[in-house]
Formats: sequence, C-alpha cells, structure tokens
Amino acid sequence: MAVPAFSDIAKPSNDLLNREFYHVSSANLEIKSKAPNGVSFTVKGKSSHEGKTAGSIEAKHADPLSGTYLKSLRAVVSTASQTHNDLDFQALLEPGNAALLMFYRRAGLTLTQAWTTANVLDTKVELNDKIAKGLKAEALTQFIPSSQNFGAKLNFYFKQPNFHGRAFFDVLNGPTANVDAVLGHEGILVGAEAGYDVNKAAINRYSAAIGYSSPIYSAAITATNNLSVFAASYYHKVNSEVEAGAKATWDSKGANAVGLEVASKYRLDPTSCAKAKVNDQGIAALAYNVLLRPGVKVGFGISVDTKNLKESAHKIGTNFEFEG
Repeated sequence: MAVPAFSDIAKPSNDLLNREFYHVSSANLEIKSKAPNGVSFTVKGKSSHEGKTAGSIEAKHADPLSGTYLKSLRAVVSTASQTHNDLDFQALLEPGNAALLMFYRRAGLTLTQAWTTANVLDTKVELNDKIAKGLKAEALTQFIPSSQNFGAKLNFYFKQPNFHGRAFFDVLNGPTANVDAVLGHEGILVGAEAGYDVNKAAINRYSAAIGYSSPIYSAAITATNNLSVFAASYYHKVNSEVEAGAKATWDSKGANAVGLEVASKYRLDPTSCAKAKVNDQGIAALAYNVLLRPGVKVGFGISVDTKNLKESAHKIGTNFEFEG
C-alpha cells in the first residue's frame, strides 16, 4: 500500500466517523460537469442550521503535456536543449527574414479557479511529476476584492515507495512554513509534523503519529497540538458489506475525560448504504446514501441528543450530488 500523508495516517477511521453524515448542515448541493474541451466545473452550495448560506463555483483545466511548433515556416532548423527536455530552440530562415526562437513545451499544468459567495477569488496552479519524479508543486493565491487582501502559498508533495513528505509555505502571512513526513514499511507508519514562524524564528507547532495500515484493518495513535491532544483510532473492514471503527481522544490540557466515538457502515446493496455512530456525549447519528442513477446521488442524515430528547438539539440534513 502507498504511504499516506501525515494527516491521513488515521484516514480510514476518520472517514468512517465523519464522512457521509449529512446532519451537520441542513442542506448540501454539489453539481459537477465537464465540457468537451476538458474543463471541469464544480458548483457547491451549503445551508447551515443557523440559516447561513454559502456557495462557490470552481473551474479546473488540466493542460496535457505536448509540444509547441510552428507549421507554416518554409525552413526551420530545430534543436533540443541538452539540459532540459522540454526546451526547444528554433532558427527561422526565410528570404529577407531570420529569427532565433525559443519554445517551452506545455508542461502539463493544472489550473483551478474558484469564486465563493464570500467574494473570495482562489487560484491554484499544479505541476505534477515534472520537476522530479514523485514531486508535485502547487502555487495558490487568494484575493478578496472588498478588502484588497491578497494571499500567496506554495505547497510541495513528495512521494516515494516508502516515504511521503509535504511542505506548506505561507509567503505573505508570517511567513510561515509547515512540513510533515511519513515513513512506511510493511504497513507500519511513523510520522511527524512541525511548523516554523520565520519572523519569530521559532517552531510554533509540532505533532507525531504512529500507525499500521492494511486493506482489512488499520490503527493509529496521534499526538497533535504540540503533543497535548492524544487520539487512538481503529478501523476494520469486516467484509464487503460491513465496516466498523472507533476513536478515543484525550486533551491533556483540558478535562480529564476521554472522548469516544463508535461508528459502523453497512452496504445495503451496490447502490446504497447506511451509517450509524454514537459518542460519549449521547449524540447518535444515522445516515442513508443512495445512487439513484449514474451521476445522481442523494443522502439523508439525522442526529439525536439521546440525553435531551425533549430539547430542540436534534438535527436533520440532506445532500444532493449531480455529476455529468
């Protein structure tokens, strides 16, 4: 199995405990479509139980790796760079005209732009496996027209058979740097994370984790928030229809109590599934997800405060996803 990122060491149990429980918002809507030229669009909308509504529209275009050449020249002398395979030099020779041109092959960039209802413009440019094998680079910008605030970040992801490292740099805010790394061998995972504030010249956060991962089950122990919050999680795929998991959390700087969550997922048939979970606070949640037809998915969720059944703390939510 591939070595996960540091934040994904406990991903199987976290997904089972948190994903596809639709009571968190009163309504969710997601629409995905893809144009003939390869540009994909995603529209998201969310309505909270407090009555607030948020949404975004996103466009993503992946520029395939290819060459760039001029086809209408009478005589072209071309040579490739000896230091970079994507760089070409061309000498254009025509009666009364001569030019030396340099072309850079399209490097397989992926451009994603989003505009939210909070009037925030996000742009992301990705370059995967071109700088070095296994290395993905991202440049992210954020612009808020109302306040003229501008943000810029650089992210790097590096994957090898037994290693997964990441580095996140906030160029304008701080600047700050957050790096994490995970080593894996035969399912055993060991990872660490650290954050550094350049202006303060100090480490401002650090975490550590160990785990074990296999296709059938996984377990992880994490120590986050400067090794003050400890969590132990477990996930088990009982069979093709049943999944189960649990997570215990203890905050050494807070109360002495240990938080506990238990969840299970049951696949009713190839197109639908049901989930249930309960925590130590007596909050029970149920969810149902069904694929009505290819590209149309509907989900329903409810949470109940079993300790206060007469109170109005219960929540109901719906989710609609369309993809074409």
